Amino acid sequence: MSAVPAIRPISANRARPATGPSGTAPGPSGITGLPGTDEEVKVHARRIAQAVVEVLAGTRPVQQLSRSLDPRSLASLQHRAVLTRAHAVRSGVANFRHHRNPQVRSVHACAVSESVYEAALVVHEELRSRAVAMRLELSSGAWKVTALQIG
Repeated sequence: MSAVPAIRPISANRARPATGPSGTAPGPSGITGLPGTDEEVKVHARRIAQAVVEVLAGTRPVQQLSRSLDPRSLASLQHRAVLTRAHAVRSGVANFRHHRNPQVRSVHACAVSESVYEAALVVHEELRSRAVAMRLELSSGAWKVTALQIG
């Protein structure tokens, strides 16, 4: 049995990160972008996921997300919120609480291109955790959600 060294030397060509045409280091997917874009997208995705779960809980009106979601995603979210509330009323859930205090626990973002990101988030509520996936596209200088999936 041979021992594997715990620390492997880094070759000379991997010692310094490569830079892209804009002079910035490429992201994890090899796509170059503006410095801070990944963090900006993560912060935006976190805020939207928090608001989306609050819409489903009935503590936030869906219209507050009209600037952040495209029309199709907004209509889908509104339809799901109505169904969620109707189900709670029909089933007579006595302990259904409108304020479930959701908290975003993790955010992972991946650049598809310089103006398109995909994000996966975990949102923890009082009794359960949800997965939220979204696609964000840069449109007129603002990030807009063009696809939204809520677990």
